Parts: sequence; C-alpha cells; structure tokens
Amino acid sequence: MAPIKVAIIGLSASAKTAWASRAHLPYLFSPLGRSKFEVIALLNSSTEAARAAIKAYDLPPSTKAYGSAEDLAADPEVELVITNTRVDKHIETALPSVIAGKDVYIEWPLAANAADAKKLADAVKQHGGLGIVGLQGPLGPLPNKLREVISSGKIGKVLSSEFRASGGIDARDSVPASLSYFTERKVGGYVYTIGFAHQFDLVQSVLGDYKTGPDAPQGFLQIQRPQLKVIGENNAAVETVTSDVPDLIFAHGYVESGASVHFRFRVGPPFPSEPASVWTIAGTKGEIRVVAQSSTFIHIWDVADPQKFEVHDFETNTLKEVEWDFEDWQKELNIQARNIGAIYEDYYEVKKNGKERKFLSFDDALKRHEQLEEILANGLKE
Repeated sequence: MAPIKVAIIGLSASAKTAWASRAHLPYLFSPLGRSKFEVIALLNSSTEAARAAIKAYDLPPSTKAYGSAEDLAADPEVELVITNTRVDKHIETALPSVIAGKDVYIEWPLAANAADAKKLADAVKQHGGLGIVGLQGPLGPLPNKLREVISSGKIGKVLSSEFRASGGIDARDSVPASLSYFTERKVGGYVYTIGFAHQFDLVQSVLGDYKTGPDAPQGFLQIQRPQLKVIGENNAAVETVTSDVPDLIFAHGYVESGASVHFRFRVGPPFPSEPASVWTIAGTKGEIRVVAQSSTFIHIWDVADPQKFEVHDFETNTLKEVEWDFEDWQKELNIQARNIGAIYEDYYEVKKNGKERKFLSFDDALKRHEQLEEILANGLKE
C-alpha cells in the first residue's frame, strides 16, 4: 500500500521545546514509519522558516514549504496534517485543513480553551476527516496491562484510586524562558492542562470517566507562588513575572463505576527520595501500586529507572510485581516517541485496514477540556 502523505506544522529548525522532532520524527523516520507515512510538506511561520527546517532535518528537496495554513489546506496531495505548534496557535493553523476534509492530528491540548476545542470537533464532524489528538497515554503498554489486571478480577471490585505526582516544571519558583508562556492561563498550555491533564486522562481511560452533572468532580487549586523567575541562558534570571496558573491541584470525584478517584499534583520536584508519581488502585480483594521514580508522566518510563507495577493480594498478604513492556518496534525509538508511534500505528490500521480506532478523537479531547475548565472555574482559589 502507498504510504500516507503527511504535512507537519511546527517542525522548527530552532525551537527550544522541539516536540515534533523528539516525539514525531523518530517514528516517522524509522523503517516502520517510512513504510507507512511519507512527509511531503512543512508549514511554519513563513516559507523561509519551512525551508530552513527542510534543510535542518535533511528532508528531500521535493518537500513543500508553506507559510500559510490556507495554502497547506489546499494541497490535494496531503492526507494527514500533524500540528505541533504552541497550543494557542492550534486552531488557526489546523482548522483550515480540517475544513478541507483532511485528517488532522493535533497535539494535546487540542486548543487554548473548550470553546475553540468545540469548533475543531464540530468542524471534523461537518467536513468528514478524522481528528486525532495527542493524548497518548491510553495507548501505552502500562495502562493496557492495568486494564488487563483489573478486568481479570485479581483485585476484585475497584473501590478507590489515588494519583499523586510532583513535577511539570523542574523548579518550584522559576520557569525556563522557552516555557515562559506556562505562566499565562490565556495561552492554554501550562502545567494544569499538560502535565496534570495527561495523567487526568490516563487514569480515566483505565478506571472510567468521572460522573457528570451534580456528581461532577470537585477541585481545589491554588497559585502558591504567583511570582516566578524566568531563567535564560547560563541559568541566569532575566526577569520576574506574575503567574495566573495553579501550581497545586487537588481533584476528587466518583467515576461511573462508583469508585472514588483522587488526584494531587504539585508543581516542582518531589521530596528527596520520594518518587515523582505514585498511583494506587484499591479493590475488594487487593490493591495495585504503580511507582514512577523519575517521571511525572507515569505512561512514559525512564530506561534506567522504569515504573514499578505491583499487586497486593489481601487474602495471602503477598506482593507480586507485574511485568509490562513496549513492543519490539517501539524499543527502537526514544522514550518520547514510543506512545506517539502507537497513535500513528493505530491511525494507519484504521485508515488502511478499517480497524476500530483506539486513538482519542477531537470529541474525546473536548470532553477532557470541559472537565478541566469546570474544575478550574469552581476550584481555583486566587
């Protein structure tokens, strides 16, 4: 079968965060990725910037350089558009391709707010393409193994769950200059909507969605350090800014099964010797504990320090460690690209072989946006 022709938005030759190059290109440029996808176009802030990226990443000279979202959307060869810009640029760069009926992958968060997320979700339904969102956690091997253990009945009926994490940004009282927009709620991309939200979605993908209406989850969020230093080159502070984003997040509610689910997320490093994240799931017959010593993102492991998954059997009072791992093709990729690669693989199977999708859609993303906005609106103490 002919490979799917791809355009990438936001593959910069000089970006500081470089998620497109770290998480997308390793799969797309792997032997498996090249057999299924072909990058034929880039869209950047200008055609000159796109040409610079084509050269920087040694793409074929035939790769098209675009500086206009509308021009990219009009390209009849492009089948799939990958959006990796800052979140507040998602709608203006991706919506034209959605309206053109193309399949569009947008990194999470889908948009800067739920209203813009709804515009994208509605446009997909109206114009017929597929909307794929980069909420990658649910497709990873760890949540798959968790679902398997829970469905086997080993811990009985799930009664409660707690997810506790620290991180999002390495420091408590500062932010790198490349992420200074993390201090601005209006941008839509910051620790609450990224670091916390990925885990918020992952937990619900395993345990079920929170209840809605009067039983919707409740939050308590604080801005504990409103003044943050911006750290530039040579680890020097270049300015101090006022942040309006929460750095302490508690959320609690009941999922559809009736189990209570509690989150605690704190910006900054954990207490020394404490793990970055711990997830427990308590049932009538046993309890699961997953510990990620080094990673706030419990679905992305550290090769030198992988997540530990244990089951406590109440009747025998024994602990058993559960083995889980990535597919062989994923092990050839860097850590950030492994679950992203799973989204591409799933999309390819849906597109070429008619398989039922596992990737999250724009409608799925809209649901998460609405949950997060409701918790923030009702729970932030300023």
